[in-house]
Amino acid sequence: MPLMLTYIRVVERVSVAIGRAASLLLLVLIATIFLNITLRYGFNIGMIELEEFQWHLNAVVAMACMACTYRDDGHVRVDILHANLSFRKQAWIELLGTLFLFLPFVVLVSSYSWSMFAYSWALREGSPMPSGLPARYIIKFVMFAGFVLFGLQGVAIAFRSILVLLTGRVAYAVGHELPTPREH
Repeated sequence: MPLMLTYIRVVERVSVAIGRAASLLLLVLIATIFLNITLRYGFNIGMIELEEFQWHLNAVVAMACMACTYRDDGHVRVDILHANLSFRKQAWIELLGTLFLFLPFVVLVSSYSWSMFAYSWALREGSPMPSGLPARYIIKFVMFAGFVLFGLQGVAIAFRSILVLLTGRVAYAVGHELPTPREH
């Protein structure tokens, strides 16, 4: 049990730190969108670089915040059914869903995104547009890294569910702050 708790704490600290840091990029994204709109509609200047930069920022924020959102139980769920169940039943659903649906999906997407990154890296792929951004392989690596972190957070969620089932303590449930080591 101490090893599971250590794993959960480390992964969740990393997920939260990366998610919070990436969420600050939303300010840059908003400024980029504002600049792009102003240039396009105010001065009739279209810039492919700004459009691609928006896409890249959006992708970085989404990929970097997935794990943190999952940790906080902020993802979409059919709460009509889930919310009315006991914590033990919720833990069973979370554990089985993570093991049989979530983790296979994340492994598949991670594997595919690694292949896309490796191919893009080998080509030193850039934008197909002459004035577009170079090094498109960077954003493809971000996709791979985001899904790996998402998968690591999924394992932490599975461990949390196991702890709820073994101990019966709601404090280990998804979306709750873990008790301090002295409270175990």
